[in-house]
Amino acid sequence: MPLPGDRWIEVADAAAAVQALGEASRRVFLALGKREIRTFAQALQHHYLVRSVEPVDPPLAVPHASYVTGRGPFTEADDRALLAAHAIDLVIARNSGGTATYGKIAAARALGLPVILLRRPALPTVPTVETIEDALTWLDHALALRGV
Repeated sequence: MPLPGDRWIEVADAAAAVQALGEASRRVFLALGKREIRTFAQALQHHYLVRSVEPVDPPLAVPHASYVTGRGPFTEADDRALLAAHAIDLVIARNSGGTATYGKIAAARALGLPVILLRRPALPTVPTVETIEDALTWLDHALALRGV
């Protein structure tokens, strides 16, 4: 949920994030998965700082990329220091919907940086129940339909 001072752009996927970056060279913090960051090889003019849990191998096929590894959660102070040390001017992250990776979003807000968020995928429609008793009744019915 955006707060005052947030400069968010929400996009459908990594390809849309590349388009949203524009043509002018920027210093970009990528906090995405290995598969998603590969898309950014289409935009060679940018300088990328990639944070991942595991080393990125092979490295991103761009002339300017730096890498940091680490397992979160990261605090706002940690991320603010990282973004400032690398002179980052834009953050790209997935909208995870949780608080475990919120440090980079709060750091971007504190530094006045724009953030491009990859939209969360739509959740599938699934049956829901209100109580444990309702869940057991639903489960009994579902198992009976399957002959279990």
